Amino acid sequence: METLFTLNLPAQSSAPLHRQVYEQIRTAILTGRLRSQQKLPASRQLAQSLGVSRTTITQSYDQLISEGYLKTRRGAGTFVSAEIPDDLLNPPEGAKTPQRSAQLPSRLASQLPSQKSTSPPPLSAYGQRLSTTEQPSQQTQNTLSFRYWRPDLSLFPVKQWQRLVNRHSLSSTAWMTYSDEPLGYEPLRSAIATYLSQARAVACQPEQIIITQGTQQALGLIAQVLLNEGDAIAIEDPGYLSARKVFSSHGALPVPIPVDEQGITVDALKRTGQLSPKLVYVTPSHQFPTGVLMSLPRRLALLEWAQQTDGMIVEDDYDSEYRYGGRPIPALQGLDTYQRVLYVGTFSKVMFPALRLGYMVLPPSLVPVFRRAKWVCDRQCSLLHQAALAEFINEGHLAKHIRWMRTVYAQRREVLVSELQTLGAVEILGDPAGLHVMARLPEAQKFAARAADNGVSLFSAAPYYCLGVDISPEV
Repeated sequence: METLFTLNLPAQSSAPLHRQVYEQIRTAILTGRLRSQQKLPASRQLAQSLGVSRTTITQSYDQLISEGYLKTRRGAGTFVSAEIPDDLLNPPEGAKTPQRSAQLPSRLASQLPSQKSTSPPPLSAYGQRLSTTEQPSQQTQNTLSFRYWRPDLSLFPVKQWQRLVNRHSLSSTAWMTYSDEPLGYEPLRSAIATYLSQARAVACQPEQIIITQGTQQALGLIAQVLLNEGDAIAIEDPGYLSARKVFSSHGALPVPIPVDEQGITVDALKRTGQLSPKLVYVTPSHQFPTGVLMSLPRRLALLEWAQQTDGMIVEDDYDSEYRYGGRPIPALQGLDTYQRVLYVGTFSKVMFPALRLGYMVLPPSLVPVFRRAKWVCDRQCSLLHQAALAEFINEGHLAKHIRWMRTVYAQRREVLVSELQTLGAVEILGDPAGLHVMARLPEAQKFAARAADNGVSLFSAAPYYCLGVDISPEV
């Protein structure tokens, strides 16, 4: 299996780079992030990913080989040694956290009409909230649309994917029946755990992962399990509009917290007073829509806030695979020593939206109640596509596709930014990452209207602000 791997090499460290790489790989082996006989990236590939010289990586690999942590196989690559004792490969037990109780409200009401009526039946509070929720806008034909949520589907390896789907559909009929495991297909959860550990530095076991039908279902489950009607949830301002709608539809009170150049402002979060949010929803690796990367001090402050207030953090890592400059950024969840982060991911951006498969990484104490909530919600996602996706990951197709798309999207972003800058005083916001660019344009409204007249659809960032801040169109 071809691997993606993330290491954190702090610039302020006094240790030589080869020593930092050596220590982090050794620790990953001893704690189980890298498993027995698992293949490591080629030295040239890892050096390019980390932005260091190949000599740095070969020095680290050579020392690990000499100490027995790694083995080389001629023509095959470098692997974790099989002789590492099993008891050293088990990750240390984390600090035990108190069991969080979560009550699912049950309100059953029936009304027997005294006479026939053609008027619609009375709606529940949930139904009334949904009735006031705006529907997504329809795309007009013959329009060049800069929609941020659509990957380029023409570049997806359809034949390889179809081959895997056909293999599982023909090999047995197990995918046609009910599953006994609401958490999801175990081989897929194992593949995701390995992928997240290597690519995003997420600390998890397959037993902590629940397969969902995308981010929206994950957020809906979180709202159902952890929020009562009237509870406050802190959200980024500006922030992901669909997340705000999900939480509001369940009766939660979204509390906007401003975002600056380092991410969500934790000081403002601490000043929410009597509102006391139970949860905070963040997109730290590529803030939506500004593109800001949450700084390390801000991440640590947010985790400390959660521990001190008994709050929880929802980390939406929606397109972190696409970074076009600098080293990969580890997930916030990997820094969490308090078991306070619910990590949400999706395959819609790296594969295709119609797949409808995503996942959550849960603190161990919350797994039982979320398992029940998923079973009540829909029991299971498609077993056929879960099985095909597990092989798609394990055979290295996902890693290869992400690398290719990262190159393609980086080139397209460079062209787009270059053209925008020809307009004059254009400010490009955020980090070079993700599937969208946010820009402040001169005479923004006129520019958007002119673009629409020429069949080009831009999207204003104004709706993503809760506090009415005016912003230029997002492209």
